[in-house]
Amino acid sequence: MAGQFRSYVWDPLLILSQIVLMQTVYYGSLGLWLALVDGLVRSSPSLDQMFDAEILGFSTPPGRLSMMSFILNALTCALGLLYFIRRGKQCLDFTVTVHFFHLLGCWFYSSRFPSALTWWLVQAVCIALMAVIGEYLCMRTELKEIPLNSAPKSNV
Repeated sequence: MAGQFRSYVWDPLLILSQIVLMQTVYYGSLGLWLALVDGLVRSSPSLDQMFDAEILGFSTPPGRLSMMSFILNALTCALGLLYFIRRGKQCLDFTVTVHFFHLLGCWFYSSRFPSALTWWLVQAVCIALMAVIGEYLCMRTELKEIPLNSAPKSNV
């Protein structure tokens, strides 16, 4: 692969550290969004909002607030993809990985596989938003012009 621009090198330590970093960004920003939204409506935050699939729903105010926090978190994590992954073609991979580990976390927390249709719809929307916006942002930075000459132009 010599001679290719930005050729991909298999680096498992880098990939593993990026996965851990994106999980940290995901849960850190989700916790902040939940705390902010709960603070605005004077509700008490709990881990159920993050990990219980039955909480998400249109019928209750906590369910709607949690859904809003998940959507806002997808937008925040798209910025995480921009700053920490930086490759447009890897955005979908890392997005699905983050949500897969979230699925496992929800399954472990509630001791049952998430079966609520609303939970699956919210996760699908979040995956789509995070991947598409993250890829757009990464591609935008990848396609910037590369300055070939940094010296000032002379008037000849």
